[in-house]
Amino acid sequence: MKRREFIAALGGAAAWPMVARAQQPTLPVVGYLTLASREWSAIALAPYVKGLREAGYIAGQNVSIEFRYADWQEDRLPDLAADLVRRQPAVVIAAGGDATLRAVEAVTTTIPIVCGFDDDPVKSGHVAALNRPGGNITGVVWFSRSLGGKRLELLREVVINGKPIAVLFHPSDADYQTDLNNVQSAARAIGQDLFLVGAASEHDFEAAFASMVRAGAGALLVMADPFFASQRQQLVNLATRYAMAAIYEWREFALDGGLMSYGSSLADARRQIGIYAGKILGGAKPTDLPVMQSVKVELVLNLRTAKTLGITFPLTLLGRADEVIE
Repeated sequence: MKRREFIAALGGAAAWPMVARAQQPTLPVVGYLTLASREWSAIALAPYVKGLREAGYIAGQNVSIEFRYADWQEDRLPDLAADLVRRQPAVVIAAGGDATLRAVEAVTTTIPIVCGFDDDPVKSGHVAALNRPGGNITGVVWFSRSLGGKRLELLREVVINGKPIAVLFHPSDADYQTDLNNVQSAARAIGQDLFLVGAASEHDFEAAFASMVRAGAGALLVMADPFFASQRQQLVNLATRYAMAAIYEWREFALDGGLMSYGSSLADARRQIGIYAGKILGGAKPTDLPVMQSVKVELVLNLRTAKTLGITFPLTLLGRADEVIE
């Protein structure tokens, strides 16, 4: 080999690593949009990541995740969704309820979306059918709003004092009246008086609890709502301060000191959403992934809070509990 050719060959060989790096495929992107804050999402994110891992995808290794947080400001969701879609993710996980889904749905009809549904996605028009969604959206239906009447019945098993049960609702929630109707029907069936009180922001909580006390309420049902979930520690603290026995929708309320909770297992539903996102990364189409129903509903009781309130859970209720916090 001539000297000039040898030097050229060495130069080409030296460039190989650089060329190889340039040719490495870009990792597929999972977009993650949530109404929540970064801090609140730290716990909520883990089941999604677990589901992705079960489907064969590990963040930083063979998939990248782009995060967008609305910090509980719903009016930020449209801009965040548009910004995320411009990144051209392979799939978007819409976390945080119907508002998040609507924001993503408004800016893309082609990028697959996987989410958790608070209500019937067929009735709300998000999918054509549960078994064949028919578009770019699929996910998991979890039981939240529809369980208000059952929560009332469970609370009544714990607190039977002839006093009204306060019902805290979010008047800015478009579906609150339907939810209240269900709770009122359940109350009439068991002969329970209710005291309804609305809270549109966290600044209304103090006055709401004070009005419950003035009305002589003996217990509290906190209605299912993403805003209330975002303020769960403040609500639990107020219930403790006012010595109000309360039931909530999610297990996280009971973990934070709430007396009891009854609702779908969010961890299980989110894991399934992560699995679906992984299947789409692997080539599956949303329309071929049936909308699943979260069948795991959990009753969680907090014995420490019960002791503080001077309450004893009935043995029949303890036997039915999925988790008892001691």
